[in-house]
Amino acid sequence: MKLRKITLGTATLALAVTLAAPAGAAPIEPTGSDPLIIGHRGAAGVAPENTLPALKAGSQSGAEFIEIDVQLSKDGVPFIFHDGTPSRTTNVAEVFPDRVNDPITSFTWDELQQLDAGSYFSDEFKGTKIPHFDEVPGALTGGTGVFIEIKDPAKSPGVEKLVADALAEDPEWKALADANKIEVLSFDAASNQTFAQLAPEVPLQQLTGTVPSAAELANYATYADSFGTNYRTLDAAGAQRVKDAGLGLGVYTVNATEAADDAMALGVERITGDFPTQVNRHVDGQKDFPANNGVVIADAVNDVPGNDVAPENGEHVILENTGKRTIDVSGYIIRDAANNILEIGKGYELEPDEQLRVYSGPGTNSDEAFYVGGPGILNNAGDSLALWDAKGKLTDTFAN
Repeated sequence: MKLRKITLGTATLALAVTLAAPAGAAPIEPTGSDPLIIGHRGAAGVAPENTLPALKAGSQSGAEFIEIDVQLSKDGVPFIFHDGTPSRTTNVAEVFPDRVNDPITSFTWDELQQLDAGSYFSDEFKGTKIPHFDEVPGALTGGTGVFIEIKDPAKSPGVEKLVADALAEDPEWKALADANKIEVLSFDAASNQTFAQLAPEVPLQQLTGTVPSAAELANYATYADSFGTNYRTLDAAGAQRVKDAGLGLGVYTVNATEAADDAMALGVERITGDFPTQVNRHVDGQKDFPANNGVVIADAVNDVPGNDVAPENGEHVILENTGKRTIDVSGYIIRDAANNILEIGKGYELEPDEQLRVYSGPGTNSDEAFYVGGPGILNNAGDSLALWDAKGKLTDTFAN
């Protein structure tokens, strides 16, 4: 257990426990009234997640930290990867067609290095490799720190000790830890408690999908310094319970500036998202999307009656031209958080104040509607979307 002094906005709470923290313990705190901005999986909205290009993009975004996920290969090598299987973000179907749904931790390091972890995002990143844990510090610029999420620790036995040893002994990782630029986090409470015993001087965050009871939060506070949850599930009562427990409060995955505003209104101190540049600009009072020409995502209709991809009237995204000139949106791309893509066909122009409905399923194209004709992609419980123009520039984000 730890004695931690946690700064919550302008209020300071002391959490009294039975054992004092070691000398030098320094929990990560926001400076001033602005929250910490953390790039999710590097900057997963603009580059293939948890790869060196994404880590570099996140580090150059203005965010104070980037977040990564660490797991162990079959032969014990620490690598950066989020999912439990390689199917979503690699070309495993081409390289190891019989192992598409095998645990990512069942692959050796040499096998992992045969996978392309960039092409799923775009051809620009073809050939990008899964990074080794020790490659992360070298990808950072400008004093960026790292939130290290220990992912599925039961499938990577010993990962807590490996990370703790690296932070204590590896020169690059130790320099970050000594500069208070490291926080370790996990959804697994047992793993967090193990790590707290191994490295009590390293700030620690407990993650859950929703805010639990006051009693459970009080238990977290015996070994963790902060708490993180899904921003969609956080309300004022939950935020207050976290603060009453003396824990720092963070949310994930905030991919629209409106969602960031809502989180800050609840007193959130850490905001993790796929587009850290835009959220950081927004918090600083700058224009969110300098490349925007007036076309925005006005709405997304995720949960329609009946089949999500019912012909003519399934789920769809609504684009609107809020500018003062006609815009050709041919080739524009709408990308969701899971990297599903809707690409608008040729010949579509939007007059000022005009809207275009972009359907994921089949239907009859018209001046007001374009049908991609593919499977449904929108999460019925709410989704975050990004809009890219035909030249590959990010022009808007949206969340519902």
